[in-house]
Amino acid sequence: MRIAVAFKAVPDAQDVQVAGDRTLDFSKAKLTISEYDKNALELGAQLADEAVAITVGGKDIDNSKLKKDVMARGMGHLYMAADDALADLDAAATAAALADVLAKAGDVDAVICGDGSADNYLQQVDVQLAEKLGWPVVTAACKVEVNGSTAVVTRALEDCTEVVEVELPAVISVTPDVAEPRIPGMKDILAAGKKPMDVAGADNAPAAALTTVECLAPEQVARKQEIVDAADDGAIEKLAAAVKAAL
Repeated sequence: MRIAVAFKAVPDAQDVQVAGDRTLDFSKAKLTISEYDKNALELGAQLADEAVAITVGGKDIDNSKLKKDVMARGMGHLYMAADDALADLDAAATAAALADVLAKAGDVDAVICGDGSADNYLQQVDVQLAEKLGWPVVTAACKVEVNGSTAVVTRALEDCTEVVEVELPAVISVTPDVAEPRIPGMKDILAAGKKPMDVAGADNAPAAALTTVECLAPEQVARKQEIVDAADDGAIEKLAAAVKAAL
């Protein structure tokens, strides 16, 4: 079985700085694999005889550390479109660009995605990619079993779990608990640099369907700084009441 895993390179959240006007400064933030996609990469490596990773983004995603991190997680091949024309795409444009990359990767039995990205978390790329490919899509997968030409998927819904069977090829987006991401060792990282990586520019710039008007950090709320002395009578009750009032 050959499976493609779509992942996104995002700025490391701990390096993102917030300016006084609440705008976000990404200049010092290194790119890393979106946390939600690490679970997808692990599942793809577990299910596939051959797992390939696909991604799109600006030229800055073409860096050796990021690529080795991806390949050290059980991927056998990387297909990447790195072009500034593909930077900051919305979900519709990302899906179109991924479909182009997948066409270069060749036939696959399934595409696995994280259920959202760590930056925008729109939860739209999976369904729009499936539409571009003309494949069925299953979302919120917490367990995936492959039986020949079909996949049995357990979905984690708000108030229940649902088990569905889908014909392959299909797009499947997974929840974080679908598989525990591995921590690559030094041997994995060294071997990753020798694996095939196809990096190309953009054949075209997909049209955006969404316009971002503004992106600001939430307004800071001043702390009340209520102090409860444990030695006072009724201190626990006062603390509980303060916490309840703040929720």
